[in-house]
Amino acid sequence: MTWDDLDAHLDRVPGTVSAYVGRLDAPPTWTRHADAGHYAASTMKVAVLAALHRAAEAGALDLDAPVPVVNDFDSAQPGAPRFANAQPYDNDDAVWDRIGGTASLRWLADRMIVRSSNLATNLVLGHVGLPAVAEVWALAGARNSVTGRGIEDFAAREAGITNTVTAADLAALLGALATGADTPGPLASPAACTTMLDVLLAQEHREDLAAGLPAGTRIAHKNGWVRGVRHGAGVVLPDDAPPYLIAVCTTTDLAGSEDQVEDDACLLIAHISAQVWAARHQL
Repeated sequence: MTWDDLDAHLDRVPGTVSAYVGRLDAPPTWTRHADAGHYAASTMKVAVLAALHRAAEAGALDLDAPVPVVNDFDSAQPGAPRFANAQPYDNDDAVWDRIGGTASLRWLADRMIVRSSNLATNLVLGHVGLPAVAEVWALAGARNSVTGRGIEDFAAREAGITNTVTAADLAALLGALATGADTPGPLASPAACTTMLDVLLAQEHREDLAAGLPAGTRIAHKNGWVRGVRHGAGVVLPDDAPPYLIAVCTTTDLAGSEDQVEDDACLLIAHISAQVWAARHQL
């Protein structure tokens, strides 16, 4: 299948399908509506992860110090009541089991990525702050992505404060982490970038991008989903070809509800991932 064939196939999908595919530190091989904005869902958690590690490297936070595990957060909307997460919409009971106790920021950050815990995300975000996440996006070269609030901050959402990503910006962020693991980059030291990639490699939700790859293929990635939205972005590390970036964002009728992990949008992203894998030597 050629890239034109893939575009023609995606043209028939109701809604918006965006994509960015290419090598690290090189112009993209294929893009499709790569600068179109989508609600971020859980893909914004990669920027939160980077903000945490930047704060730790600056000495502002200790990744291994225990912090209180609570379910009570400041809204991004000034003057709005504090808000809480709903456990049925989360993906990790292990974090909820610690409410009233403590956990390290490192452990919370791991759960935020590998299990996509919303509660862990808001706890980490409460320590790093939204401005630090905005700085990560800017340093990565993102042009259109914004993290304006925590997850389930409905007062902020009603006020128009939201979290937005594009396929191009997600690729830029993942690319900055991947290249930063080899040489000093704008986000963090090579050691910190390597640590973050290791967390992304441990991702347990593998029903979209990873499902389109041969078993055992290494991919450092993060996905996100709510009703009508399903995204996946990562760095694929083939044994027989150079690494490549792939980011696919979908806002369509194919994605199910917040608690539906697998849906037709997963199949679509897996199909795109498989087509890119087949072309990996020509990227």
